[in-house]
Amino acid sequence: MLLGVIGDDFTGSSDIANTLAKAGMAVTQYSGVPQGAAAPSVEAGIVALKSRTVPVKDAVRASLAALDWLLAQGCEQIVFKYCSTFDSTPQGNIGPVAAALADRLGASIVPVVPSFPGAGRTVYQGHLFVKDTLLSESGMEAHPLTPMTDPDIRRWLALQLSEPVGHVPFDAVHGGAESIRARMQAEAKAGRRMQVVDTVCDADLMAIGAACAGLKLVTGGSGIAMGLPANFRERGKLSGDGAAWRGNAGPCAILAGSSSRQTRAQVARHAASHPALRIVAGDVIEGRTTPEDVTDWIMRHADELPLAYATADPETVRAVQEEYGRDRAASALEALFAEVARQIVARGVTRLIAAGGETSGAVVEGLGIDALEIGPEIAPGAPALRAGDLTLALKSGNFGEDDFFETAAGILGTGEGEA
Repeated sequence: MLLGVIGDDFTGSSDIANTLAKAGMAVTQYSGVPQGAAAPSVEAGIVALKSRTVPVKDAVRASLAALDWLLAQGCEQIVFKYCSTFDSTPQGNIGPVAAALADRLGASIVPVVPSFPGAGRTVYQGHLFVKDTLLSESGMEAHPLTPMTDPDIRRWLALQLSEPVGHVPFDAVHGGAESIRARMQAEAKAGRRMQVVDTVCDADLMAIGAACAGLKLVTGGSGIAMGLPANFRERGKLSGDGAAWRGNAGPCAILAGSSSRQTRAQVARHAASHPALRIVAGDVIEGRTTPEDVTDWIMRHADELPLAYATADPETVRAVQEEYGRDRAASALEALFAEVARQIVARGVTRLIAAGGETSGAVVEGLGIDALEIGPEIAPGAPALRAGDLTLALKSGNFGEDDFFETAAGILGTGEGEA
């Protein structure tokens, strides 16, 4: 194994796995820290954790365990992957985990590159944009778990750390890999190892990737992985092998828990022409809606691409959190989706689509999936996946076009983008 990735959620891990596979690496994604050794053919191993919103000490502990396993597989470089909208809080995990990994690796330069231009996420003058809107005005300011109220990633990250945060500005990035490398070294010399890097297009990511050759630790969204495989290819270390995708026939179901704007649009689009079951969080918490209820409904509509969703607008989510508590509401829905996934697969569903990072994590844990084969891209940041006889799509909330569910169902089945 050459490149090791530690992802802070399941959908983000699938996202970067997709990026690395497209760039020509042999990729396997693992659900949690594996117990045994990786297959010799794996060139990039992604350890998908569920650490984005857990307590800091738990996130650090899990990330260091993943690091130890990846280093034992021979990894030459580590990537800490988080969301391209830097989902965190002033007391959040991104800074502490990055610092702990850097300390363990002895890394003096740690690029911070959340950008993913293909999905509209860019950084300029240290500020993160979603398309043409500052992050703090994009809807992420109302995120129920990680409200992003400040678009300045330097300032946000500094709140989480006990060390200064550096910056590699656009003029240095525009100068290419050598210019980027020189600025990184200057920032490190000034005592700023954590360095937010401006990125406005894919060409910038390729230059940043080249500048990261030989660094022990890189952090960012999936976009940072675009330029990293070339460093190994130039050294003749990549096999160039790839596995052919095998789709599944049979029933397909959709579980949606994300409350992002894009998932809400996807739910509305799908519900207009397919069976859709709205899951009310209060009914789940109070026991009025059970996994068996949802499973039975899905199986009655198994041939119609059914959607079961807890997706709601931020005001509704906030009201539920105020009544029941954030953790209780989230854990109840995750437990429901985990059990529903287990039951519907046991009853014959062969294709499963999950929308939302927490929902996807719950589904994978509920199914007991250890490793995922990476297939073709459904949408930027969302690949098709295979686990044994099951094909899956694990979608971050904001990713995909409005017709994502039908497109995903087709690719998970025949490889074509239609249900």
